[in-house]
Amino acid sequence: MTTRYEDIARIARDDATFSSARRSADSGLGFVIPEGKASPQYPIELDPPESTIYRDLINPLLSRSAIEKLVPMIAQHVTDVIDGFIEDGHADLVQQLTNPVPTAVTLDWLGFPREDWKRLAGPIHDLFAARPGSEREMRGGMGLAFMGDRIVEIMNARRAEPADDAVSWLVQQVKPNGEPFSDDEMTSVIFLLIAGGVDTTTALTSSTLVHLSRHPDDRKRLIEDPALLDVATEEFLRAYPPAQAMARTVMRDTEIGGCPVMKGDRVLIPWVAANYDPEAFPEPEKFVLDRDPRGHLTFGIGSHRCPGAHLARAMYREMVTQVLERLPDYRIDPVGPTPTESWGSQSGWDHIPVTFRPGPQRRTATTKSATGLDVQLLTLAAVEPIAEGVVSLRLAGDGELPSWEPGAHLDLILPSGKVRQYSLCGDPADTTSYTVAVLREKDGRGGSVEVHEILAAGSPIRVRGPKNHFRLVDAEHYLFVAGGIGITPISAMVRAAEQRGADWKLLYGGRTRASMAFAEKLKEQYGDRVELVPQDELGHPDLAAAFAAAKPGTQVYCCGPEGLLTAVENTVGDLDLHVERFTSSGTDRVAPIPVDSKEFIVKLARAGKEFRVPADRTLLEAVRDVVPGVPYDCEEGFCGSCETRVLAGQALHRDTILTEAERAQSNSMMICVSRCASDRLTLDL
Repeated sequence: MTTRYEDIARIARDDATFSSARRSADSGLGFVIPEGKASPQYPIELDPPESTIYRDLINPLLSRSAIEKLVPMIAQHVTDVIDGFIEDGHADLVQQLTNPVPTAVTLDWLGFPREDWKRLAGPIHDLFAARPGSEREMRGGMGLAFMGDRIVEIMNARRAEPADDAVSWLVQQVKPNGEPFSDDEMTSVIFLLIAGGVDTTTALTSSTLVHLSRHPDDRKRLIEDPALLDVATEEFLRAYPPAQAMARTVMRDTEIGGCPVMKGDRVLIPWVAANYDPEAFPEPEKFVLDRDPRGHLTFGIGSHRCPGAHLARAMYREMVTQVLERLPDYRIDPVGPTPTESWGSQSGWDHIPVTFRPGPQRRTATTKSATGLDVQLLTLAAVEPIAEGVVSLRLAGDGELPSWEPGAHLDLILPSGKVRQYSLCGDPADTTSYTVAVLREKDGRGGSVEVHEILAAGSPIRVRGPKNHFRLVDAEHYLFVAGGIGITPISAMVRAAEQRGADWKLLYGGRTRASMAFAEKLKEQYGDRVELVPQDELGHPDLAAAFAAAKPGTQVYCCGPEGLLTAVENTVGDLDLHVERFTSSGTDRVAPIPVDSKEFIVKLARAGKEFRVPADRTLLEAVRDVVPGVPYDCEEGFCGSCETRVLAGQALHRDTILTEAERAQSNSMMICVSRCASDRLTLDL
């Protein structure tokens, strides 16, 4: 049994020495201890290269871009499920939310009819939650036998009459040699897509909801600052990994961390132990909401890293988000949550009985855009000073850009690798460019200084988003309060309120009139509805007077420095308040492209394609043009999702995974950040 992060990661990445395959035709599953008796599970119980054709089969379905398209469907499923109990004021969050939603989403995506969803939700959970050998486990097994029969029936139906679902796509695929996949192979793959991803998401979401009930300060922070959920998701994954461990079989005599192991020995690799290694994560027993635990092993690492990570995150985030929005006061009943009977390879909860203030049904999901997780390469079309210490950046793409609404922001990935969030302040009707404004902060962490000193018109720049955690709700009356650079999201909201014909007023304070971006333009356009309060001339805004004059039902939106937000919170009274805080949670990462990068040629051996990778594009971006389903996740060189075998050429390694010896051998590389050390590479893709 291994416990160190370094050893666990090494074993999981070394398929030649530590095999996932069955030891013999008569033995059970080789990737768990004890060896469970089960039908073949492809590709998880195969080693490369045998596993490669099955990973290549499912990767396009589970890519980040593919999952982005499922976000509205996921949101609607969560909405429907919560609608079913929100008026009651009480629920079992496992039985009524975290179990049915992943089951419904996964089966809907695959193409199972609605009547199968409820029938299979219970057995899938039972299989992982039941005590081994119990009657409950037998019931779960019977349910899964039914699922196997249904998979075959649905495959046959889709071959005869394809539909818009994943099974229809799968049954049309063939192996690289042109041969079709057999029914047994395809059944195994679809079975694993269901069994491998449904209850793990149930367990993670359930553990999160229990944690937030037991740690109200964390819940309060997420409610007040929904943007934190992106980074908090990774800390919840680190602290509460649903899949606790896997196993390998030793294929040759070797050693692990100085301990000799013999050929045929079995080795347990607990992801949970790696996640709690203090050498990898300082004070691992301490839960830190904004820790940003890059490199956690909850999704594994190596050739068998979970291919469904993007789908799991999307389902998890939507469930947690809607609970915090719609059941913010939920509390676990005195009887307490009930853990699953078995905490072996998987951990989780059977029951979470809660009480909350009843609320209204939504019926229609409010998610209107994708999650903004994919990186886009844009061009900095213009850089314009608009106030003292403030520049406006206009970012343009090759075509129509993803839409956004007032309150949205972009993650800018700066040339140094720093990631900073900036609110969009242009016109949402402009689908060809984005506009942000950046205040130079001399005593900041370097991001704004880099923007002001390094970025120039014509430069390429990578962004994530747009993402919106500060959405403008429909209302008849608005009071907007902005301080300094906090005017950026507010300016877009003012424009939207005007277009809606709403009654609104803007109270805008700043250090000096010259430092207040958009001030004169807003005053000229909207007149007395805009009150400018330069501090050096008029002191601080009269918040009490503004709130006292506000009409009943007024929605107050505020963005600015912490002192302003605190003052607003202390004086707003009974008016509905929406705030966006400036945070320093932007993370520094490996620069996606080094400043001295050069063009090189890449050949994809299996695809039979050869192309140039320009100096201003990552290898991953260029590969995705040819192989859209190539797996990737972090795009920072620490998760291992995109590790690819190098067949010829020398890689220029820039990741944080490979050892010095592995870098010297250059048998593989992380194509998200690494490049070519010469002028040509051949990859096993």
